[in-house]
Amino acid sequence: MNLDFSVDPLFSWYVVALALSGILLLGLGIAGTSVKIGMRIICSLAGLGFLGYAYYLAFVFDGLTYTVFYKVFILPVLLIVTMVKSIVEGNKAKNAQAAAPVAPYNPNAPYNPNAPFDPNAAQAPGAQVPPQTWQPTTPAAPVAPAPQGAPAAPQGAPTYQPGTPAQPVANNPYAQPTPPQQPPTA
Repeated sequence: MNLDFSVDPLFSWYVVALALSGILLLGLGIAGTSVKIGMRIICSLAGLGFLGYAYYLAFVFDGLTYTVFYKVFILPVLLIVTMVKSIVEGNKAKNAQAAAPVAPYNPNAPYNPNAPFDPNAAQAPGAQVPPQTWQPTTPAAPVAPAPQGAPAAPQGAPTYQPGTPAQPVANNPYAQPTPPQQPPTA
């Protein structure tokens, strides 16, 4: 093994920096799932190249002289910055896509009679759309005859039937108007 920090620390740190750059690039290339496949391949290949060269210098290299290329560390820095930027933008895009694309409520917006109706659109900020709870109506149960001796209801008076909605009360100023009655014909 050629790593000896006491004899040649520059060479040893160069090999360590190559190995760390290779591991980081390879990890980003494998784990960066929100990045385009081409960028992941380039990053993985660069990581394998750095790891291979670090292995060669640490275990195979027998020469006495070597050249340190500091410019070679520009590539990992650029690839790491590009990959991290792509991952962050991909996460932002996923979050923006998950958010509802509904326009915010604007009470001052002009009325557009040609706008399509959206029953699920919120009517006000924070308004909840109630669930549809429509139930089919069932016919009312037949009314039981009045018990023996009970006073009979006046002719035309409404009788109570369970399950039917309430009817307007006579002389109620808030009741809906009733259509005029046709006079009986003889």
